[in-house]
Amino acid sequence: MPVFFTADTHFGHAGAIGRFRRPFADGADMEAALVARWNGRVGPADEVWHLGDFALHHGPERMAAILASLNGRKHLLAGNNDSAATRALSGWADVRDYAELVVDDTRLVLGHYAFRTWNGLYKGAWNLHGHSHGQLKGLTRQVDVGVDVWDFRPVTLAEIKARFGRRLKPAD
Repeated sequence: MPVFFTADTHFGHAGAIGRFRRPFADGADMEAALVARWNGRVGPADEVWHLGDFALHHGPERMAAILASLNGRKHLLAGNNDSAATRALSGWADVRDYAELVVDDTRLVLGHYAFRTWNGLYKGAWNLHGHSHGQLKGLTRQVDVGVDVWDFRPVTLAEIKARFGRRLKPAD
């Protein structure tokens, strides 16, 4: 079962188009593209870790409809724009602020924010995060998985390794 990572979808936040230079005509266009690109990659049985800022300015019913339309078993690591209503959506497999897991023998430390240091940093662990919309230069083994960095779609660890392999060198 593939595992995907994403962040900063900002469903319902038309202001994200100008603020983050997203190539969409309006909020509806952005929303449709994000759903299509997600579902074009993620299958119903796949696992997706959403590292925060799922939606903004949508009510609970609309957020629930969007979440239900997205393929995969979805985990939320809440971001600064994730309201109590977002966290309470029944479509999440679980909701947390932080997670550590192993994917393909690689230890991952996940959160909405980039860490200056993280558990296992000197033992090869990687920090995957969102929040910075591609504006923050990462440290060694640190990658922004937000949609603004990854063509507005979830990404696999293999894709991360292919793009940032030189930066993600083994621990000393």
